[in-house]
Amino acid sequence: MRIALFIPCFLNQTMPKTGLAALRVLRKLGHEVAFDPRQTCCGQAPFNAGFFDQAQPLAERFIRLFAPAEVVVGVSGSCVAMVRHGYGELDLSGSVQRDWEALRGRVYEFTEFLVDVLGVTDLGVRFPHRVAIHNSCHALRELGISRQPRALLQAVEGLELVEVPGVDECCGFGGVFSAKYPALSNRIADRRASRLAEAAPEYVAGVDDACLQNLKEAFRRRGHTVQTLHVARILERNYEL
Repeated sequence: MRIALFIPCFLNQTMPKTGLAALRVLRKLGHEVAFDPRQTCCGQAPFNAGFFDQAQPLAERFIRLFAPAEVVVGVSGSCVAMVRHGYGELDLSGSVQRDWEALRGRVYEFTEFLVDVLGVTDLGVRFPHRVAIHNSCHALRELGISRQPRALLQAVEGLELVEVPGVDECCGFGGVFSAKYPALSNRIADRRASRLAEAAPEYVAGVDDACLQNLKEAFRRRGHTVQTLHVARILERNYEL
């Protein structure tokens, strides 16, 4: 399969290792993967802030760029949700609207693509650590991403997956929410981090690096040693962190 890799701008700037991990996993499975460096922001940030006029040209650029792709795999549930659902609320022109309607069914979140499209769960990797999982809001509520990362992690040799009460609670990031209301965002993140830390995991895994970064800072503020890691990096290979 020819896969166009969609790397969100936040991840590209702050967590490039996650994108590289996804690339290696997909190639390991025998697929041809291409990254187009012309891709930019999908438009989610201005969209969530209410600036639809600024989000629209970014959405149109994304659609034009990825329209020829056989399949698009994104390493962020929230950005994939923006493409699949948010673009429908923009005033796209006729031809762009038609291209989006044809494209949206071929855009997948990374773990969703592995489990639901490829039917893959066991990648033959080993990660002997205690891991809790965090459900990101957009991935869970707009894409239904919950069982997919769990299925992948449960197949990892040596990994002990622990479930924590309140797994569906927000981490407090919320994109521009955390920038506009940092004090409130921190309180939400601290509460979530405290509940996660009660289960004594070594790592918290998820499908959105933005959420994981927010939790990482909350763990640091509260003196916890818990680390955060995108599911793609656990699945990449047998390695020591």
